[in-house]
Amino acid sequence: MSLAGEVCVVTGACGFLGEKLVRLLLEEEKLAEIRLLDRNMRSELIQSLDDCRGDTKLSVFEGDIRECELLRRACRGAALVFHTASLIDVTGAIEYSELYGVNVKGTQLLIETCIQENMASFIYTSSIEVAGPNPCGDPIINGNEDTPYTSSLKFNYSKTKDEAEQICLQANGEILRNGGQLATCALRPMYIFGEGCRFTLGHMRDGIRNGNLLLRTSSREAKVNPVYVGNVALAHLQAARALRDHQKRAVMGGNFYYISDDTPPVSYSDFNYAVLSTLGFGMQERHILPLPLLYLLSYFMEFLHIVLHPFLRFTPPINRQLLTMLNTPFSFSYQKAHRDFGYSPRYDWEEARRRTTDWLASVLPIERQRLNSK
Repeated sequence: MSLAGEVCVVTGACGFLGEKLVRLLLEEEKLAEIRLLDRNMRSELIQSLDDCRGDTKLSVFEGDIRECELLRRACRGAALVFHTASLIDVTGAIEYSELYGVNVKGTQLLIETCIQENMASFIYTSSIEVAGPNPCGDPIINGNEDTPYTSSLKFNYSKTKDEAEQICLQANGEILRNGGQLATCALRPMYIFGEGCRFTLGHMRDGIRNGNLLLRTSSREAKVNPVYVGNVALAHLQAARALRDHQKRAVMGGNFYYISDDTPPVSYSDFNYAVLSTLGFGMQERHILPLPLLYLLSYFMEFLHIVLHPFLRFTPPINRQLLTMLNTPFSFSYQKAHRDFGYSPRYDWEEARRRTTDWLASVLPIERQRLNSK
């Protein structure tokens, strides 16, 4: 079903996924209004969106997701929210209180505002890291939403995303002020790649510093299934459309869905090589140190982090949980999303890789010049 004539809110609208979602909504739906909520609005992005908005009104709400009055203004009169806003941190660089405040408290306040403002649908962007991998590195290959798995989350980021997801799913069926019911669902994308991905850009920068040789941080057999950002944005749109159908709404409400695509399973390091090799980058054959030694080194750096924390802000570049994530086979199917709300990837691997590599090629000269001038 179409979203034509609706008013929707996109949190994190200037982020990696949020921007792609807003552009997709402008391209494929005739919404009455899209409300962009973000802590840091980019004027050049707003201008480019304004140039292609057609008859859709674009409204900007700049501020913190924890500001209640901001949320009330953004949600008043809207029917649907895409909650993509989140702080991402896998190295411990962000204080737990800040992660909790944005990821958990922000989600709670947004849910409460939706109920007060009679918003019918809430789609939460979760993360594969809510599932794991666990500290033992137990693998999952082509798993699904019913795959049993014992997980003990170590990342503060993973913990806060998990708690926020539970808040979202438990709010399904809450009674709105007008007597209606709130429908919620959560989408768990795999590692998202594509144009604008700061993680891929970071790996390219590391490769430049290392003489065009990409660092191997994951073993070849630790295969995951990354997902292209255009397909993740599409999954959000298809979920929103499905929630307008009463039968699908009853099926989807309170559920989470893994979002992947047809990207061939590959390790994180070999994925970086796949999108950067044509730009002149090579790849290390093996880890810089044996994995057991890397775990020991990570343990030592984590210990230093704890000891020095009261006196010095020290963020270890690697930690044991990150090493586990990078070196554990962990892949999931999107078949439940396909079955329940019709999700099918639009972009195949070849097109997704081409788009990603073309973007990296466009920024490569600037990055080389910037790094060489230091």
